[in-house]
Amino acid sequence: MKRYIQIILALAKAYRLRFFRDKTALFFTFLFPLLFLFVFGSLNSSNSDISFKVALFNRSDSSFAKDFVNKSQSDKTLKVNKDVTDFNTARELMGRGEIDSIIELPKEFGVPNNNGVPSGKMIVYYQEASPQSGKTIAAVMEGVLDGINKSLGQPEPPLGVTQKSTATSNLSPFDYVFSGLLGFTLLSLGIFGLANSMPAEKKTGAFKRLRASPITAAQLIFANMLHYLLIGLISVVLMIAVALLVFDFNMRGDWLTLATFVIIGIILMFGFGLAIGGWAKNENQSAALSNIISFPMMFLSGTFFPRFLMPSWLQDITAFLPLTPIIDGMRQIITESKTLFDLGPELGLIGIWIVIIYFIAIRVFRWE
Repeated sequence: MKRYIQIILALAKAYRLRFFRDKTALFFTFLFPLLFLFVFGSLNSSNSDISFKVALFNRSDSSFAKDFVNKSQSDKTLKVNKDVTDFNTARELMGRGEIDSIIELPKEFGVPNNNGVPSGKMIVYYQEASPQSGKTIAAVMEGVLDGINKSLGQPEPPLGVTQKSTATSNLSPFDYVFSGLLGFTLLSLGIFGLANSMPAEKKTGAFKRLRASPITAAQLIFANMLHYLLIGLISVVLMIAVALLVFDFNMRGDWLTLATFVIIGIILMFGFGLAIGGWAKNENQSAALSNIISFPMMFLSGTFFPRFLMPSWLQDITAFLPLTPIIDGMRQIITESKTLFDLGPELGLIGIWIVIIYFIAIRVFRWE
């Protein structure tokens, strides 16, 4: 057993030394994901979109407030999410960008004042890290209430708007999409990197010469996994460093928890690359199979856009894609301070996929 492990470690060291001498590989492994991070990070570092998806909470029993809610729900400008009934849930949805603001009608809103006309101030919540949408909606609602005030003919407006911050964790839109960017990096390194390098090794006859030694297919696969595990960790560390320095990345969770989860995710994603590269005889075979496997995960696992935008039936299906629990788990650690114990379902699904993909990788491996 000791000899078995020594061979794996020696192979991993040899791969590492050769990799760091290849400037092209270094560029596409480390710098290309950073360029990708800059592009998408810049697009999501601030929320410039003005939309009107809101959650509406009515605390008042006045007839005016009830009538206001009914009209708001049928208004084309305000798209009220009727499924949100809990304020804390609404805050989380607002933080993730699923809704843009929360409108609250306090208990005294719409209650007639001494002049017998409806009075009170509604509360429009905005997110401190990205206040544009909430403040825009507040301005719109002020215009609506000013129109009502004028129709009431009151010298001093009895109806008004108060703006409040959700006072969550000051997370920005970038903080929520960053896990998707990390997931895309793991996907790219794991599948496209290994799926191309292993067939190239076969063409040079390197694997064929190794086959003459006591090395087994399993040892070769695990050696490659250890080597690329280090590469993947370096790439993730670089991305986090840029996110912290350039985009003010805000980490709510524990760094050790994130590191542990990322390592597990790297092991899974690189298993797919090992399976594809080990099976393919040349780059043409590996490229076709890589695209077939990676594209569904790339566009359906929440990498570029959140899965909540998909139909519910599609969300149920995509939840079982290998990359989905990785991205969901990293997002929950980053934005919700989840621990590994909280991520039991995600870790369970990842564990199942690891067993399946490494079993396949060993069984389908070809030396040449």
